[in-house]
Amino acid sequence: MDELKTKAKVIRKHIINATTEAGSGHPTSSLSGVEIGVALYFGGLMRYDAQKPDFPDRDRFILSKGHAAPLLYALLAEAGYFSSDQILTLRKLGSPLEGHPNTRRLPGVEASTGSLGQGLSLGLGHALVGKMSGRKFHTYVMLGDGEIGEGQVWEAAMAATKYRTDNLTAIIDQNGYQQTGSTEEVLDLQPLRPKWESFGWRVQEINGNDMEEAYNALKKTQEVEGQPSVIIASTVKGWPIQDVLSEQNHHGKPLSKEEADKALELIGA
Repeated sequence: MDELKTKAKVIRKHIINATTEAGSGHPTSSLSGVEIGVALYFGGLMRYDAQKPDFPDRDRFILSKGHAAPLLYALLAEAGYFSSDQILTLRKLGSPLEGHPNTRRLPGVEASTGSLGQGLSLGLGHALVGKMSGRKFHTYVMLGDGEIGEGQVWEAAMAATKYRTDNLTAIIDQNGYQQTGSTEEVLDLQPLRPKWESFGWRVQEINGNDMEEAYNALKKTQEVEGQPSVIIASTVKGWPIQDVLSEQNHHGKPLSKEEADKALELIGA
């Protein structure tokens, strides 16, 4: 667990440095999902091979909230898909590290995302292929709590239950904010648990910025049979540097060099 927490600091350092260097991007949206991502990729929960990124039995991770691409890029770099030096090319002309993940440009990216609300449908497609082909891989989809207001998410949720896709896990990064304001103000879907349960999903609620809770919840999803799983991860946008930020909903804005230095000092990176 200590190693995972140390890795989380490294991932946060990459996110902050990349977005500050680029002068654009979504650092706070990326920071809130770090514990989930680190537990998956470095906790022995997800099967992958950076040297063979397309091998058929790999587990899949789809970042439906594609604007949090710096999180995915940092995870992939640390997992060995490409050199971590490349992270500082985020959003630069010609770089495969585009503003949103592009599966045609970077190994390890399972789906091109950014048009919000589509990721769970893509993940369901992967899960169904696994079922139909008899392969044992698991598909994980991270969604933002803003995008789950879109109807396609709930169409996918219904279909996943119909086809008993116990090889599919949705993770809701519930950081309470989206582009134009708080999710409570824009479209209040609380409480989430009974909604997902009514759609036939196995539900866990956790503190998504607690590494141990994130790891244990993800591990439990591998034991579920006959139904899809969802982890409702309560997180803080920008965790743990929210006190450095100039506003509560610091969405789609890079940190200044001074803010970045303070943030890196705060997380001990």
